[in-house]
Order: sequence, then C-alpha cells, then structure tokens
Amino acid sequence: MSDTTKAAILLTSLPEEEAAAIMSRFEPRQVEQVSIEIARLQSVSAEDEEQAITLFAESNPSATGSLGGGLDRAQALLEKALGKDANQTLDNVRQSIEAMPFDFLRNVDSQNILTYVIDEHPQTIALILSYLTPTIGAEILAGLSPEHQLSVVQRIASMGQTSPEIILEVERGLEHRMSSVMSQSFQNTGGVGAIAGMLNVSDRAVERTLLENLSQEDPDLVEDIRRLMFVFEDLIKFNDKDMQTVLKNVETSQWSLAVKGASEDLKEKIFGNMSERASEMLKEEIEYLGAVKRSAVEEKQQEIVDVVRRLEDAGDIELNTSGEEEEMVQ
Repeated sequence: MSDTTKAAILLTSLPEEEAAAIMSRFEPRQVEQVSIEIARLQSVSAEDEEQAITLFAESNPSATGSLGGGLDRAQALLEKALGKDANQTLDNVRQSIEAMPFDFLRNVDSQNILTYVIDEHPQTIALILSYLTPTIGAEILAGLSPEHQLSVVQRIASMGQTSPEIILEVERGLEHRMSSVMSQSFQNTGGVGAIAGMLNVSDRAVERTLLENLSQEDPDLVEDIRRLMFVFEDLIKFNDKDMQTVLKNVETSQWSLAVKGASEDLKEKIFGNMSERASEMLKEEIEYLGAVKRSAVEEKQQEIVDVVRRLEDAGDIELNTSGEEEEMVQ
C-alpha cells in the first residue's frame, strides 16, 4: 500500500473539518494525488485501515473509523480545504478516475515522464500531453526545446479524434519502460483548449516565448489560444489597479450587458472599483435591460476580453490567470 493510499485512508477516517484542515497544508500536487486516491476508495479492509491509522489513533483516541471514500467524499474535503480554488483540482480528480488512456502517468513525476518522451516524435508527445492534466502537461512542455514545443503545440491544436489503435500503440511503447496502462476508448483529444490550459499554468516566460514564436507561423492559432487562456470571469483575479484600467477602457453600455452573465463575486469586484455614482448607474442600467439573450451577453464579454488583451499587449496591465502573487525582486 503506497503512502498516498495510506494518507487517503487516514483522511477518510477523520471528520471532514479536521481532514480538510490537514489537506489545506498540502502542496497543490499532493492535494490532487491524495484526492484521486480518496475518490477511488470504495471499501477498505480492516487490516489496511488499521495499518494506516494506528499512529494517528494512538494520539487521537476519539477517531472512530473511516467514513468512506468516493468522489463525493473527495469533493467535500476539497471544497472545505480549498474553497473556491477546489474546482480545478476536482476536475483533475474526476478526469483521473475515469479510466482514460495514459492514466498510469498521472502519479508519475513530470520530469520522469519528460525523460521517457523527450526523444519521441512530436505527434507522439502531443497525444500523451492531451491526456494529462494541464499542470503536468505544462511542466513537460517547458522541458522541451523551443522548436519541439512549437511542433507539439501545433499538433495538439489540430488533433481531433484519435483512433484506439494509435493510442494503444503509443501506450504499449511506454508500457515496457514505465507501467501498465488502462483500457482505451475512442475519444476526442487535444484541441486549442488543451494548449490554453497548459499555458495558463506555465511559467510566464515560457508562455510568451512560445506564443511569440508560434505567431510567426500561425497568428490565427495564437489568437484562438489567447482567447481561451483568458475568459471574462478571470477579471476577478485582477488587482484593483488593473481592474480600474480595464474599466476606463470599456464603455458602460458594454458592461451592462456583459455583467448580466457574471458571478456575484465578479459583479462586486466591478462595482467596487467604480465610483458610487457610476456603480449605481450601472446597476440601474442592468435592471432596465431585463432578460437578454445569452449570445448577446457572451458577445459583449468577448469584446471586453479583447480590450483586456490589447491592454496587455500595450503593457498597461499584466495578466495573471493563475491568481498567484508573483515574486517581487529588489
């Protein structure tokens, strides 16, 4: 029984509040790995449970046995541990337990995967990355040469449905060197969205270099990627200064439609960076509009996203879709 499995069993033996408090101290990768194990747990033998929680039970006599695993249990713990940041990790967990091809790679360190795939054909690497989480895909992509990165990204973008025979052939090639594989099925892989997801969690320097090089060969593809890398709801991650810069460059009439489809948190972010008078006027205009077509809302949201991209290109704002604070240097 692996340490990750032991940790999953231990966490399921604790009340949710206590388990969530422990998980909140893990590194993001550890949270994802242990959540996958929790989601996969169906039943645990008394022997395994005893082995996993003996030390804990000695220091906490009130522990009363496992409450069980499963996806619902993993979701409850993630939401308590990570709050609003749980969605991406939960998506990764769901994806990981659905018996997708290359599932065995999800618990392998990205640098180890890179060692095995770095000399493969770009098409082979593209196929493998399409089945991995964006975080792992980004780490592997960063380890490739710039020329190799371009080739792989272009192939991911143009990849549609992939036959089971091809997937099986690639898996068998890795099986001899790494691990056994899960069963395969005919699936949609790759696409522009997969690239955008990887670049969203890539190092900013890697992102910029790759997009700059790619724009020389396929500027339309770069535009498609950039549109998916930043979506309207990502405005909530802006600091107040950048939010106010965006507000100054967007007409009120655009906001009134776009905000109709925004989350309550984003609405508060927008209203909070306006003057009281401007905020009240916008709220009145939104109310006056009444029900509107979703397509009209999405069109206005995209117009604002395009403004944000122009501001980024001009150096007036800096996008940070990860929501993490960037390290400052003196």
